[in-house]
Amino acid sequence: MVGDLATAFVHRRSTLIRAQKWGKSPLIAAFICAEGVGPVVFDGFAEPGEVYACDEHGCGCGWVREYEPGEPKGTQWPTPLIQLTATTEDQVENTYDALRPMIDAGPLASVIPRTGEEFIRLPGGGRIDVVTSKATSRLGQRVTFVVQDETGIWVDARMKKVASTQRRGLAGMGGRSIETTNAWDPSEDSVAQQTFESQSKDIYKDFRTPPNKWQFSLKVDRRKIFKHNYAGAPWVNIDAIEAEAAELLEKSPAEAERFFGNRIVAGDGKWLDIGRWEVKAEKQTVPDGARICLGFDGSDVDDWTGIRAETLDGYQFTPTFAGGRLTIWNPAAHGGRVPRSEVNAAVEELFARYDVIRMYCDPPYWQSEVDAWAGRWEKKVFQWATYRPTQMHAALERLKTDVVSPDSGFTHDGCEQTQAHVRNAVERPRPNQTYLLGKASQPQKIDLAMCSALAHEAAGDAIAAGANAVTNSYVYFA
Repeated sequence: MVGDLATAFVHRRSTLIRAQKWGKSPLIAAFICAEGVGPVVFDGFAEPGEVYACDEHGCGCGWVREYEPGEPKGTQWPTPLIQLTATTEDQVENTYDALRPMIDAGPLASVIPRTGEEFIRLPGGGRIDVVTSKATSRLGQRVTFVVQDETGIWVDARMKKVASTQRRGLAGMGGRSIETTNAWDPSEDSVAQQTFESQSKDIYKDFRTPPNKWQFSLKVDRRKIFKHNYAGAPWVNIDAIEAEAAELLEKSPAEAERFFGNRIVAGDGKWLDIGRWEVKAEKQTVPDGARICLGFDGSDVDDWTGIRAETLDGYQFTPTFAGGRLTIWNPAAHGGRVPRSEVNAAVEELFARYDVIRMYCDPPYWQSEVDAWAGRWEKKVFQWATYRPTQMHAALERLKTDVVSPDSGFTHDGCEQTQAHVRNAVERPRPNQTYLLGKASQPQKIDLAMCSALAHEAAGDAIAAGANAVTNSYVYFA
């Protein structure tokens, strides 16, 4: 209805993730122009014959838009307040230096007569302000539009506070925002990563990644990746991009792939190439009664609790219970503590629906429950402690090998939460050239990656014990 601001739109905020040199800054500068003087506020639905004419709003370009009947109309903000935000002055200048000539050399010069070095005055008392980590005095204002530039490097507490403060200001005004970024290092828990992993439905995520089958380390594949990433950006010289990327590959392969490959790649210590994991995604339907193995990793008040399942032919998935609920429990979504009765109900339903051959459970925090399951489903439920370096290292290496190998039959359901946990996992060295999995940072959970390793180990051990053996029955006649 007329008067609705951000709520009139499907998306309250958005994030644009593109390779370096793609042209994010000029595009964002154009968005700022529109938010400053354009018809970006919902103004009801058009009646036959209604138009939007620029000359009625101080612009002499002569543009007229004749609305279709029933089409949503737009009007201007009465007093727009826009903030262009980045970590440093150099970073914010990438967009600001594109914005000023866009105004000064075009028809907007008659609407916005002066563009200053630090801010731009808009009609009606509005402004476009520059905000950096060193100049945050304008934070807390009731802004109508915010650009948060290169949020993949917004990793410290100060910049995370800037992001949240600006969003509170937008909420008060019904304004909207956009983030721009290159692909980020998932070990850093940046603002970009938090936005991308958010489950909010009103965040638009524009992230066009190249096919994972192309390997960034191979020159022939890199060229395919660059053509994909810079499609629609004819001003980009692919040969120049290749030269920059090849040089960066020599000292920082992960950074090169993030910047120019537009892929989320962890730095040193990552456990698994997330691209290899994604390639194995192949959604399948597992019927009731199927023979499966389960992997359980339990927590209480901080980390997540989950169950992953795997069929004997190597398809891994997050099962559901109670009419479609995933067997994943984030304590934050349950009042700060994992609901144990719900987990028990899920385990009971899985054993009733499927032919569960083997279930491996990490026992800490859930010793009593695991003992009860083992007593009820004898010789099917086993304690499997993940803190043992030798055994856990072998299980992790088995899963990694089957994910990476193009010849293995391993596939998975593409569960988004599991993928995020796999991406977050890093190797923590232990004696005798072994390792355990650790978090890249405290907020970044890895529990579902542990569930996957346990489910895969259970399936492998079940097969080794003869679960796939075909039993022949013979009847003899005298």
